[in-house]
Amino acid sequence: MILSTFLLVAGIGILYFGADWLVRGAARLAASLGVRPIVVGLTVVSFGTSAPELVVCTMASWGGNGDLALGNALGSNLANIGLILGLTALIRPLDVAARVVWREVPLMLFVTALLYPLGWDHVLGRLDGVVLLMVLTGYLLFVFRSVEEEAPEILGEYEEFMKESVKGSRGVPLKEVGLIVSGSAALVVGGWAIVQGAVSVAGRLGIPQVIIGLTVVAIGTSLPELATSLVAALRDEADIAVGNVIGSNIFNIAGILGVASLVRPVVIDPGILSRELSSVLFISLLVFPLLRTGWRIRRWEGAILLVCYVGLTAWLLRPA
Repeated sequence: MILSTFLLVAGIGILYFGADWLVRGAARLAASLGVRPIVVGLTVVSFGTSAPELVVCTMASWGGNGDLALGNALGSNLANIGLILGLTALIRPLDVAARVVWREVPLMLFVTALLYPLGWDHVLGRLDGVVLLMVLTGYLLFVFRSVEEEAPEILGEYEEFMKESVKGSRGVPLKEVGLIVSGSAALVVGGWAIVQGAVSVAGRLGIPQVIIGLTVVAIGTSLPELATSLVAALRDEADIAVGNVIGSNIFNIAGILGVASLVRPVVIDPGILSRELSSVLFISLLVFPLLRTGWRIRRWEGAILLVCYVGLTAWLLRPA
């Protein structure tokens, strides 16, 4: 039990640093190659912070631990909105551009709700994985095509954010490639440790894997998103803080569950659709009215998100 807990905790730490190295290396390499800051921010940063979930879910699926993969992906989305967005707004109220409400949030809701028809037969098969990855591809194309339409103030936010993120880079690709390779290796090692530790702890304590994935593993793999959103909020770059959460949530379902189900079909317990997925959809829907109140998430609204996260987690931890 001690070894399993150590593997779980150590894996979370290794994953955090691996994601940090991967994102920094990829962002600096992209900047040195002349990629626009907003493109890097919307793709490399948002999706790079979801790399821990990708590794853990893929390894869990490969090992036949589909409940752990589902729990991690859904739990991360729950934590991204309730814990990360709520905590970030408590520290500093977030002023958000209207396009986040009318563009990104509906896309996140669509991708989340898409799991209902795909999982209605209680399995995410390889064909379902292809559908999810096609949705992700469409989202990426949409992002790239809409870059030119972004407001100047949002473009400025991303330029300032990326300027700080790539500070210290001198256009030495080998150094950036080294960070990417080191980060990727750390992600694999950390992901393996988390899966082994989580499966063992769940088995010894008699806790369903989906619950371990929904709580401890989900919070651990969401640390990169927390760090990115907090830094962006403290720099008064609210659009990046919120965009990072929304983009990561889209990637967690369309990208991560898409890849996981391609690796090995993921069996879905009927209770997951009615409990875990419904909880994620509820807190995702809650974001829409909160963002519409003056295009800002105030401190008391951040507190609401945190309370909802704690309440939903407590409800999910109760025996079915």
